[in-house]
Amino acid sequence: MRSHAPDSTCVLRAARLITQFARSIALFSVALLVTTAALAQATPAKRAISVDDLAKIGRVGSPILSPDGAWFLYSVSRMDTKEDKNHSDLWMERWDGTANMQLTFGKEGASHPEFSPDGKYISFLSSRPGKAKGTQLWVLNRLGGEPEQFTEITGWEIQDYEWSPDSKRLLMTVEPKSEPEAEEGKPPAPPKPIVIDRYHFKQDIQGYLRNDERGSLYLYDIAAKKLDKLTTDKNVDEENALWSPDGAFIAFVSNHDEDPDRTDNTDIYVAPSKPGSVAQKLTSWTGSDDGRLSWSPDSHSIAYTQGAKPELAAYSQRRPAVVTLDGKVTYPAAKLDRGASQPCYLPDGKLLYLVGDDRSEYPAEVEQTGDGAHRILPEEGTTSGLTCTAGKIAVIHQDDTHTGEIYALEGTSLRKLTQVNDTLLAELNLVPTEDFISHSKDGTEVHGLLTKPLGYKAGDRVPTILFIHGGPNGQDAHSFAFERQWFAAHGYAEINVNYRGSSGRGQAYAQAIFADWGHLEVMDLLGAVDEVVKMGIADPARLGIGGWSYGGILTDYTTASDNRFKAAISGAGSAAPLSFYGNDQYILQYDNELGVPWKARDLYLKLSYPLLEADKRMHTPTLYMGGTNDFNVPIIGGEQMYQALKSLHIPTELVVYPGQFHGFTRPSFIKDRYERWLAWYDHYVAGKDTPASPISQPEKKPEATRTAE
Repeated sequence: MRSHAPDSTCVLRAARLITQFARSIALFSVALLVTTAALAQATPAKRAISVDDLAKIGRVGSPILSPDGAWFLYSVSRMDTKEDKNHSDLWMERWDGTANMQLTFGKEGASHPEFSPDGKYISFLSSRPGKAKGTQLWVLNRLGGEPEQFTEITGWEIQDYEWSPDSKRLLMTVEPKSEPEAEEGKPPAPPKPIVIDRYHFKQDIQGYLRNDERGSLYLYDIAAKKLDKLTTDKNVDEENALWSPDGAFIAFVSNHDEDPDRTDNTDIYVAPSKPGSVAQKLTSWTGSDDGRLSWSPDSHSIAYTQGAKPELAAYSQRRPAVVTLDGKVTYPAAKLDRGASQPCYLPDGKLLYLVGDDRSEYPAEVEQTGDGAHRILPEEGTTSGLTCTAGKIAVIHQDDTHTGEIYALEGTSLRKLTQVNDTLLAELNLVPTEDFISHSKDGTEVHGLLTKPLGYKAGDRVPTILFIHGGPNGQDAHSFAFERQWFAAHGYAEINVNYRGSSGRGQAYAQAIFADWGHLEVMDLLGAVDEVVKMGIADPARLGIGGWSYGGILTDYTTASDNRFKAAISGAGSAAPLSFYGNDQYILQYDNELGVPWKARDLYLKLSYPLLEADKRMHTPTLYMGGTNDFNVPIIGGEQMYQALKSLHIPTELVVYPGQFHGFTRPSFIKDRYERWLAWYDHYVAGKDTPASPISQPEKKPEATRTAE
């Protein structure tokens, strides 16, 4: 029998093999270390975000799918720092991602892209030079060539349009021009006085509203180049218009009350798709029936969203609704206590909506014969731009560290289609945002977001900014927020709080602050700050606060209620509702929520405590900001509070941006605002100065001060 014991020759051979293997491993390890080091040197280190990155970020518009679903259109808007304006161009990409091309170029932007239903043409709106001045419809043959001006409409401003299913007509929403176009070679005519007799007479961006400045629906016959009014109705706005799939009807939104300016009672109407039609009213709810519309594939039903009762319009979480051509209204997902938007019918009759739910927004399928809604996309983030065509579903999706890009929604997952900002994001060292829960003094559970500074080390207490969202009906969500990354890159934590009045937590939560501004919201905000201090992250000695719009209003209310903040920034805010009655665009909210001043004087005065009790309550160095053309929250709110703090010798500044509306559009002003925010907080919160913006020397305060009551 053969022995199983190894002989000496086998042992020596094995030893040599082991030695050779060990040497190989050692050499491989050295080579791996060298290669890794070389790669580390070749790969540039990621950098912190900078204010100059604002101009590098492309903002992607909602996707428009071709009739066969093989292609999609989208816009990319960027800041043009040289021209100091925003510029938008159109792109087209294959659904399978194999081809991508830019369609428009030049200084004048392009918007509202569409495919013609026969798929032969791409159309868009632009004010580029052509045969007729102003915004006109331009058409580009998909086979190639230059865009051609398709319409030569004078005296009207085209707001929106849609192709008829047979590609022979256009449905246009137009509004009369307030001023005629200047003739070639002649100076513009002097402006005329604005004569007003409307109840609702101001609107941000639009400015002062004249009685004849309403959007009306017109049919444009392509062959005859003729424009005819769709309906016989006059002196009403007609909006959100949509052809039925069979081309027989047009659905739209309008308010036909005796004086439409005095109510929010919009309804869904349909009219035969021919000039001079009599519109049929389909809905009868006394609140708003509107939003984006979606026809069912059989052209028999229209999906939309319905608001709350009129007095709660400012806090309404819109619910899904469907109306048939014979006026029968049903409510899919009737038990869904969350706001819904952007209905979208699929070819098989299924109905999708976007749902805003507790720091996220996602697509969901609603039960048309039941009470529920089924979330389609499980991942965290914010979804918008829901589009459904030819069985394909496209969306825009973003999260804390990724800007919005277009994705194909396939089943319950996303397939990325565009890469507009991929190169930039690969350079940046960005930080995630975390959920947290706090409890207010009255026991209410409040949900918020926390963004820690770049390079944060556990256990460190850091300067922290409470940055408050506007609305109030809106929410801070998991989306790409430049200011979070900007503050984080400069050593600040940021707290975002969905205080009572916010959306995403149900109708009762949203309406809790009805006619009681500056009370429960302040309680919720302070409770959230307490929680982040308790977590060991926020330094209680280095706290800042700020916000825009209702965020600016709450900044005033909060600093008038608590002295813990070292600095505040109130953008487009106000602190005296009485002075805003008739001065802003919210006349219906005053009527429905607060009442008219001569009957609700005490309530108006109660809600004005930051200004009327400034000597007792206001102590925080505050920077006030606003645009001269803001009719949403006019700059008078900031001016009043600036004057009050100046009178009290409290450090303050007022920054006025010429020609800006509520939402800023001039790139240099947007950049300036970020730099001033940082400089103000660096000076008063972090105790350091930056060259970004000069800070006025604080005035000497009187020795005697009183705490807030």
